[in-house]
Amino acid sequence: MAVMETPPTIAAVDLGSNSFRLQVARVVDDQIYPLDSLREPVRLAAGLTADKHLDDAAQARAIECLKRFGERLRGLPPGAVRAVGTNTLRVAKNAREFMPRLEAALGFPIEVVAGREEARLIYLGVSHSLPLTADKRLVVDIGGGSTEFIIGAGNQPHKLESLYMGCVGYSIKFFPDGKIGKSNMKHAELAARIELETIKKQFSPKNWQQAVGSSGTARAMADILEANGWSASGITRDGMQRLRAALLKAGDAAKVALPGLREDRVVVLPGGFAIMNAIFSELDVEHMAFANGAMRQGILWDMIGRAHRRDMRELTVRQFVKRYHVDAIHAHRVERLALKLFEQLDGGERQAREYPALMLSWAARLHEIGLTVAHSGYHKHSAYIIANADMPGFSKMEQSQLSTLVLAHRGSLDKLRGMAAKDVDWTLLVALRLAALLHRSRSEVRLPAIHASKKKSTFTVELDARWLAANSLTAAELRDEIKDWSRLGIELSVPQLIEIEAEALVAD
Repeated sequence: MAVMETPPTIAAVDLGSNSFRLQVARVVDDQIYPLDSLREPVRLAAGLTADKHLDDAAQARAIECLKRFGERLRGLPPGAVRAVGTNTLRVAKNAREFMPRLEAALGFPIEVVAGREEARLIYLGVSHSLPLTADKRLVVDIGGGSTEFIIGAGNQPHKLESLYMGCVGYSIKFFPDGKIGKSNMKHAELAARIELETIKKQFSPKNWQQAVGSSGTARAMADILEANGWSASGITRDGMQRLRAALLKAGDAAKVALPGLREDRVVVLPGGFAIMNAIFSELDVEHMAFANGAMRQGILWDMIGRAHRRDMRELTVRQFVKRYHVDAIHAHRVERLALKLFEQLDGGERQAREYPALMLSWAARLHEIGLTVAHSGYHKHSAYIIANADMPGFSKMEQSQLSTLVLAHRGSLDKLRGMAAKDVDWTLLVALRLAALLHRSRSEVRLPAIHASKKKSTFTVELDARWLAANSLTAAELRDEIKDWSRLGIELSVPQLIEIEAEALVAD
């Protein structure tokens, strides 16, 4: 596949649990130059009900915000914009129903990423905003619904973690009326410290040399401490204790009037402070610098990496092939034929459908990772691993689509009954199933010339009739395949099967 060119103007949309952010940038010689940015405090996490559903008011705020973002992005090609949803869209039970309305408002697709993938993108943005150093950095990003922790060196993250605690969620849970007292502050800090216990050892100071904060809460802490003379630069342990005393003295978030505190941060300040103070305590942080880079910049850098085949998804697939001891020669055999069939079936759309071809390539290389669990039903084990494992670079939707392809590459197709086009691409699946079927012997068999075509919901595969007659097992499997597809209302035709059946009747 040819290397894609990075569009001259690219944009990242970060659908955070507290704020939605848009960053537009110009790309020159693989460097990013900011052109425009927008930020709106949507506070999506504030709309999560007790049973984890987004209420109508939060949905309305999100849609109105994305309409404005969509106006700014109008005219940009699809490959120039990447929109990423985070914790609230991960946990909201009605997010799947809500997503089409968000995408319609923005005018571009939205992908929801797992916590560790969010952490990777954050680190990518932070590391590119700081001077390169051999030192290991601890990066902390307190968002509205989750907090991400990363240890890395240079532009490479080494440890990634995401905890379900954020400034919006904690402010609502522990300071619901805005009142700040010793009791609820202590409970909030204790809750955060309990969460941190799970990562305390691997993120202790012996594993890093410098602590860095990113995004809104860290910026708010640094701004307040510096503006009040409680820190010369960044966030310090002593400065945090002075801020804690000031918050308790005010007794109410609405009455907190401190230099450096932006009005839109007031309502989420108590929860964000409690989490940051717990981090300083549990991870033994004495000083934390602030970095301007964050997830939106990380998204932009990741887009450039994908355009130049420095795609984290590709690296992840290679690592999975190695980790699960995949028979790489056989996987490549299936991949090569699947891509050839897809190119023929897709016809003139090939160039416009490079992304589906990537999905097919990844599915072909990963379809047997479940063999490490058991041979029986290995495709189910493969699909489960893909759907549930941490796969850096992949969004949750991409993992779901990849899992579906792998699950359906063999066995009955009845499991796909009722699935929509967005859940499974039939052309990809036909290509993958046929490639796996024709290479079932797992040897370097010499296949005949194959020609595949598609017309509406009919797939036609032409094979040499003499070869089919000499390979009766494959012919029988193709007949079963035709029946399987017909139950889904899709016609798969192999004309030469009719020929050899007719010849057999004449011979009889």
